Amino acid sequence: MIKTARRLPAIALPALVGGALLLGAAAPALAQNDAAFRATTFSLSAYGETNVAPDMATITLGVQTQQATAAEAMKANGAQMNQVMAALKKAGIAERDIQTSNLNLNAQYAYEQNQPPKLTGYQASNQVTITVRDLTKLGAAVDATVGAGANTINGISFGLKNPQVAEDAARLEAVKALQAKAELYGRATGYKAVRLVNLNEGAGFSQPTPPMPVMAFAKREMADSTSISAGELKVRVDVSATYEAAK
Repeated sequence: MIKTARRLPAIALPALVGGALLLGAAAPALAQNDAAFRATTFSLSAYGETNVAPDMATITLGVQTQQATAAEAMKANGAQMNQVMAALKKAGIAERDIQTSNLNLNAQYAYEQNQPPKLTGYQASNQVTITVRDLTKLGAAVDATVGAGANTINGISFGLKNPQVAEDAARLEAVKALQAKAELYGRATGYKAVRLVNLNEGAGFSQPTPPMPVMAFAKREMADSTSISAGELKVRVDVSATYEAAK
């Protein structure tokens, strides 16, 4: 009996180059990665800051009242808060810049040892956050509200109506610091940054926005006027970059 060998179908195998298996379109990518691996790079980060005087402020204030019943507490609070709102508008604060930020009604109890809690009344509180766009009116606005019945002030913060100019100034300072750092590393290592490969900016800025507390707080003076110092805001921008370096 004579047996004949069957011919198997031909199978194309990837080429072997220098012991490495190149798989079609992957070859250019591998070559590119290899080139990037061989390059010397500086990966650096820096930040830029600028100081600027604020031109707006936000402050949270309100009214807290206590009465025997919940209805009486809310009624007294509403009447007192209406006087505060009228005082704010009279002080030049626009209605769009007044926003209710907190409204609470809580039962009040007295606690004695070995005795069940005893209901003593109800406490109502109403707070508003106001935006003052003219800082010369800030002290007068606080005085007016306290005179009208506001008895809680929880904090003040300062900001910028248009932070773009300050942010751009901080960006320029950040890039200058980045370039200076690249030159310093170049002198230290004997390499020179020859090409900027990429530049990234941080996700946020350090310029505080309401309701974050910042440098200055209201201070009650002996002359019964509220003196408020705005100080300066520090605007910061963080950047990072990769430079290609060469001898």
